[in-house]
Amino acid sequence: MTSASTGDPNRRYVLSLGCRDQTGVVARITNFIADLGGWIVEAAYHSDPESGWFFTRQAIRADSISLSLEDLRTVLQAVIDKLGPDTEWELTDTAAPKRVVLLVSKDGHCMSDLLARSLRRELPAEIVAVVGNHQDLSDYVTRLGIPFHHVPFGSTAEAKAEAFAEVEGLVDRYEPHAVVLARFMQILPEELCRRWEGRAINIHHSFLPSFIGARPYHQAFARGVKLIGATCHYVTPDLDAGPIIEQDVVRVDHSDTVPDMVRQGRDIETLVLARGLRWHLENRVLVHGGKTVVFN
Repeated sequence: MTSASTGDPNRRYVLSLGCRDQTGVVARITNFIADLGGWIVEAAYHSDPESGWFFTRQAIRADSISLSLEDLRTVLQAVIDKLGPDTEWELTDTAAPKRVVLLVSKDGHCMSDLLARSLRRELPAEIVAVVGNHQDLSDYVTRLGIPFHHVPFGSTAEAKAEAFAEVEGLVDRYEPHAVVLARFMQILPEELCRRWEGRAINIHHSFLPSFIGARPYHQAFARGVKLIGATCHYVTPDLDAGPIIEQDVVRVDHSDTVPDMVRQGRDIETLVLARGLRWHLENRVLVHGGKTVVFN
């Protein structure tokens, strides 16, 4: 077995795991890490009594273990096998670069916020490309030296199917760890939802499950709501019904117009999407069924 060969004290091996709840799960994992000389710098646990499922995320200093990531996965498998055949787990290295592709339309507030955060190195990933169904945002993106791919969407079912096939090819070329629908305003076909399952992330300009679909601020205004919000969630074939990663709200009142709500909502959308994407990239989100456990 080869050494991790790192002197970076900030590099981490991150273990995220979900299994059937049982006696001794924490002891098995932590004793295994300790026996390797592993230095755990962050640990989170959650036991869900309704589903009978246990979740954990462990961050270990890579320089405390004399194994490569591949070798560590190999020896860890023996421990995982004892937890049950339906155990779900992932082991990642924070030193391995991650890639993000953004899908956009005409509204650029979420896109520009993520690009700015990426340039400030506030996201643990590189935004490697932007794909848009309009060209409105292309100049902004290309000035930053990031490729912008324009894929026009026609009005017919055949034209949309061709456009999505092109989008799929462009996105998959970059092998992204996250595909972010940054106000893309197009509904992904079922086959793409399944292909990008657990990687496709959407920002919906509403506090789901209220006001799904289009024009949620208009729906909220018509109902006279006092709180408007935004929801970051994984994309599934069921419209705006994927596992929720993050949500937030802002208070409004009877004097606010629809444009007022849109303006205030944009601020919440950018924050919620940035948080959700960061937690996804840091392997802080564990999905089980239609729900998430977020170790933030």
